[in-house]
Amino acid sequence: MARDLARAAGAALRARPDDLGVTTKSGPTDVVTVMDKAAEKVILAGLAQARPDDAIVSEESAASGGTSGVRWLVDPLDGTVNYLYGIPRYAVSIAAEVGGEMACGVVLDVVLGQEYTATRGGGAYCDGVRLACSTETDPAQALLATGFAYDVGRRTVQARTIASVLPAVRDIRRFGSAALDLCDVASGRVDAYYEAGMHPWDWAAGALIAREAGARVDGLSGRPPGNHTTLAANPILFDVLHHVLVAANADGAPTEGTTGG
Repeated sequence: MARDLARAAGAALRARPDDLGVTTKSGPTDVVTVMDKAAEKVILAGLAQARPDDAIVSEESAASGGTSGVRWLVDPLDGTVNYLYGIPRYAVSIAAEVGGEMACGVVLDVVLGQEYTATRGGGAYCDGVRLACSTETDPAQALLATGFAYDVGRRTVQARTIASVLPAVRDIRRFGSAALDLCDVASGRVDAYYEAGMHPWDWAAGALIAREAGARVDGLSGRPPGNHTTLAANPILFDVLHHVLVAANADGAPTEGTTGG
């Protein structure tokens, strides 16, 4: 079902209108388009019909309660800024959580049409081909992906962190979609990914896919993935990069004088 809904939402996103009706949310850099809402409508309508007793947390709508013990985490358009500018890197992300643990997830790369899927304990796949994360353990040979938050203060911290991390790794890429970055870890297209400022719908499906491909996905200093810095890599590289990020104070307070965006 999640795959069908992701495909339907992807089809809606491909029908891009001339006027995207752009508005902002938490700040001037945090944009939303009419297509975020159109794709979300497709997914929520499908869930309401097929799973009316489930809870739903979706990026563009208020959370809905449920009685089944199942919770869906929906990002109808991950990579909105890319979509706005016509950069071909955005995705639909849908995950289901049962009893507080991710049970299944799908991330659809809308432009390439690649479909990443995973079930807990069942492995991760891209278009039916099983995925395995990179086995690189030397940070100096590791390609990292990252992203930036919308909050100005947090961006300041992220800029400082990159200045500390970049000399320790092969290089850093910033692609603009957390869900696809985590799928890149799962496929070995990048060796690791880290980012702060994410919401559950940003990472839920991608984290399960990366984990089922052999990666460790966690926060720093024993925390779970979340709004603070989240790191994904094979377990050995994870430990090394964890030390690098902690030394860089990746979860540190914003620079004095900065304000949220």
